[in-house]
Amino acid sequence: MPISDIELKKEKKILDKVNILLNETFDNLAKDVKIGEEDLIEFKKMVWADANSFDSGEITQVKATTELEADKFFRKQDYLKRLKMIKTKPYFASIVFKDGKDNSIYNIYMSLTYLKDKDSNNILYDWRSPICSLFYDYETGPCSYTAPGGVYSGELKRKRQYKIENNKLLGVFDNSLNIDDEVLQDVLSRESDEKMKQVVNTIQQEQNQVIRNLDDNNLIVQGIAGSGKTTVALHRIAFLLYRLDNLNSNNILIFSPNNIFTDYISEVLPSLGEANTLQTTFADYLENFITEYKGVEDFSDFISRYYSYSETFPELVEYKQSDKIIDDLDAFIDNFIDGCCFTDSFNESDKYYIIKDDLNYMLHDRYDRLPLFERMEEIADKLSSNNYKGSSKKKATYLKLMYENCNFKHDLKEILKEFYLSEFCRFKLEDKDINKFLDKDIINYEDALVFAYLKGRLEGFIYDGVIRQVVIDEAQDYNRLQYIIINEIFKKADFTILGDINQNINPYYHYDSLEELSDLFKGDTKYLELLKTYRSSPEIINYTNKILNLNHVNAIRKTNNKPVVVRKDILDIKNSIVNDIKELMNKYKSCAVITKDMKEANNLYELIKDEVDISLVDHNTKSFNKKLVILPAYVSKGLEFDSVIVYNNRNNSYKLNERNLLYVACTRSQHELYIYN
Repeated sequence: MPISDIELKKEKKILDKVNILLNETFDNLAKDVKIGEEDLIEFKKMVWADANSFDSGEITQVKATTELEADKFFRKQDYLKRLKMIKTKPYFASIVFKDGKDNSIYNIYMSLTYLKDKDSNNILYDWRSPICSLFYDYETGPCSYTAPGGVYSGELKRKRQYKIENNKLLGVFDNSLNIDDEVLQDVLSRESDEKMKQVVNTIQQEQNQVIRNLDDNNLIVQGIAGSGKTTVALHRIAFLLYRLDNLNSNNILIFSPNNIFTDYISEVLPSLGEANTLQTTFADYLENFITEYKGVEDFSDFISRYYSYSETFPELVEYKQSDKIIDDLDAFIDNFIDGCCFTDSFNESDKYYIIKDDLNYMLHDRYDRLPLFERMEEIADKLSSNNYKGSSKKKATYLKLMYENCNFKHDLKEILKEFYLSEFCRFKLEDKDINKFLDKDIINYEDALVFAYLKGRLEGFIYDGVIRQVVIDEAQDYNRLQYIIINEIFKKADFTILGDINQNINPYYHYDSLEELSDLFKGDTKYLELLKTYRSSPEIINYTNKILNLNHVNAIRKTNNKPVVVRKDILDIKNSIVNDIKELMNKYKSCAVITKDMKEANNLYELIKDEVDISLVDHNTKSFNKKLVILPAYVSKGLEFDSVIVYNNRNNSYKLNERNLLYVACTRSQHELYIYN
């Protein structure tokens, strides 16, 4: 609701004052940072020029002083960057809060960072500060927020939003931030940007519950298509960086579905004033862990084998993806370790005779807390240390002799082959069958998971103690074995898991609910749901609901009176699609042609590339121009476009068990959706 002219004049004066203070603070800090940088450089030069005159204690003290000064400098430099970020748009909202204890009135202006006056009074509040949660969680009336000092209750007297561009006040709205909120609808009506953007001015209450949760170690979030799961995850990261002590971007890891998605979200955290975190795909992580192969098949290629009907033994792949194989592998590995022993005693030299019973005691009792091959390393190190006055110089010699005198080898491929030939495996396979998938340069994705688990159990998982927060997007596409592996690697981390069971594109594995994952994580785990979609028009939502027989999806975007267009029995595919593309590109900034698989994307690209300036995208694409692209449905996960054409060849229709893939393709569109065949 627009405000009165009197109120508007007051707001313009406030903006002018804030701009003056912001510019003064920025200019003074810029000078301070420049001087500080010069001083730091000179200080380091002076210290190291006279380094020879210091004793070891003085050097330690000087280093500590240097690090302290450097830390102060970098903090100022970081704040300067944040101030620069808000120079043309200082704040986006305000609240008026009446404290319930002393009836004090607080007028809080919310920004991407804080700003203080000369008396250290807050003029702008960082949106992540505790009191700002009132803006997202409450309509006007009774309210409360939690801060380090406890719970503060009172009354929310007013909520106000601002549209500011280039330091000009273009609009002011009083609202309760419900679904008819003018600012939210204005944002939703815009065409999609090249990359995902921050949305601090339109965060909704259900999203805020995820972003600001500090009570639980782990969050599992089920969110429907277009509910802002990824956006929420990134804003949560920014919030945790603000609120948790000694947490920085290098302590956070995001598992993304593919490299395109990584590029798509790359501007969100910087636009919130934070550095991008570490990011990887699960296949990339496996490739670093599994050194026995030249590479690991990408997840997109793995599922492409299924959707292009090129997988020759889908029943075996399904077994490798199942929970059953975890129990079978555990039973096999335990049995394998129990059967491992030293068969002979041996001489290391004329001086030292190593008795097999002593070795077997160390193997099965003394070091049984360790994975099998770590035990061998520990025993060899112990023997060298005992016999050579604490030295490890003979460790390699002992290790070689130990393997020569035991009944097992350190050959993971052979051990895994032994599993598939054993009674523990539920499929009866022959050597030639197993060699087809084990004797490859690039190991299949499903085999990489099994191999990684076997390797971790026998050699130990590579523990990463630096990572304190792990975010997993598209969580529904990960099977239970993957979560077990991730938990073993990041034992000290807390997790934010986000997904949608309706968008599962892994044909071999599915969850009835992501809440099934709750028992996998240490500490308190909370399950939350995001049930509103902000991406697509009601017309598109109604169409996509029918694909999966859904009726619980709430569309927030207002209707645009653009019905879903279905093209059937088109004889001239080329001209029809080209004409539709041109029509949509005249209306919008972005359009995607989404096919069922990569083969179909390639064929259609070759058909139309001379008629329109279109880019072909696959899972290896690092970055792309979102204006006009063609890509398979399983690569489009997490992306959104103004308009979408969903195409499949009439001889390659979506089958009943592939409707989730069709659902993913259709829900990428914001404004208009065309369906071919």
